[in-house]
Amino acid sequence: MEGLKETIFKFLRLDNLMESLSGYLEARIELLKIEIKEDIAKVLAKTLVILIMGFLAFIFLLFLSIGFAHYLNNFFEKEQIGYWIVAGIYGVPCLIFIIFRKDISHSMETYLTKKIKSKKH
Repeated sequence: MEGLKETIFKFLRLDNLMESLSGYLEARIELLKIEIKEDIAKVLAKTLVILIMGFLAFIFLLFLSIGFAHYLNNFFEKEQIGYWIVAGIYGVPCLIFIIFRKDISHSMETYLTKKIKSKKH
């Protein structure tokens, strides 16, 4: 039975077609793997850049805040008033975010959903 099957494949030249089809599928799978690896590399590179920029921005803001607090201490001629003022500058927006976190989260979710949908079309 196996010999008959091979003979029919050779007669109809399906053996070459099957080899070509399997070669094509293997090539497509390898191409897909390479594309996925490239996409992962791009995402990782962008994430790393964003993390480095975020870290540097944090360090900048930290030293800027300390410097501003020292300046306010000298301006008001008190030892700690500058630090309290700087803490208040950061504390007020923090409290606002805590109080309105559900509304802010919902608004951001809606905005991001619209952005994602507009990029797909």
